[in-house]
Amino acid sequence: MKIIAIVSGKGGVGKTTVSANLCAGLRRLGKSVLAVDLDPQNALRLHFGVSPRHVGGLARAVLSGDDWRSSVVQGNTGDYVLPYGSINEGDRLDFEQDLRENPTLLRDQLALLGLADDCVVVLDTPPGASVYLTQALAAANAAVIVALPDAASYATLPKIMSLIKQYCSRRKKFLGYLLLINQVDRVKQLADDVTDMMSAKFGKKSIVLIHQDQAIPEALAYSKDLQEYDPLSRGAHDVKLCVQAVERLLNSDTVGVAAL
Repeated sequence: MKIIAIVSGKGGVGKTTVSANLCAGLRRLGKSVLAVDLDPQNALRLHFGVSPRHVGGLARAVLSGDDWRSSVVQGNTGDYVLPYGSINEGDRLDFEQDLRENPTLLRDQLALLGLADDCVVVLDTPPGASVYLTQALAAANAAVIVALPDAASYATLPKIMSLIKQYCSRRKKFLGYLLLINQVDRVKQLADDVTDMMSAKFGKKSIVLIHQDQAIPEALAYSKDLQEYDPLSRGAHDVKLCVQAVERLLNSDTVGVAAL
């Protein structure tokens, strides 16, 4: 089993959409995939066509002491997802306290799911530093940093990289990271410049791009896999390259985090 943490330094970068498209792409490569939502917004399930009325999830399972397997659902896209769950504010604070008191809770619970050896677990996390990010990075074999080609995303990269180094660099099973620049529009001068700056800083081997494409939000609106909705779109092409890059990283022998 390999675990990928999808992380970002700021919100609004399309991280949950990226997580869902990665899951769909990996499944198309024949992988067994489980999407896990660690974000209290509980939005990842919607990308798999799970009903908004569905309330179950990992947070409710932890608080009630239930087996996480009972909270895994299959969406209409064919992918399996473990939602965060619908809980009130008091329960959210209690759940986060449980995560603080047990730093390996996520990793331990995933091990108990009995997933196939070739399974890939994709963890969607909230933006910035949080107890959810700490849990995800402590369990992950790889990380995908999602950023926009703008100044705000560029400014948050050092912080998110420092967190990856802190929680991952000394673990033998951590294979490395990719920087995914999302919603790239080369026509816009600032976006073009920031994309080039990020590429120069990280190196081309660690960078993947997803260009701005209306087919991506449209596929979500119709609760469809992007490859099914518009396989010839620029977005579908970019996601396919991104999935291939993630697969290469998971199959690599390179261990550790390169310094910025």
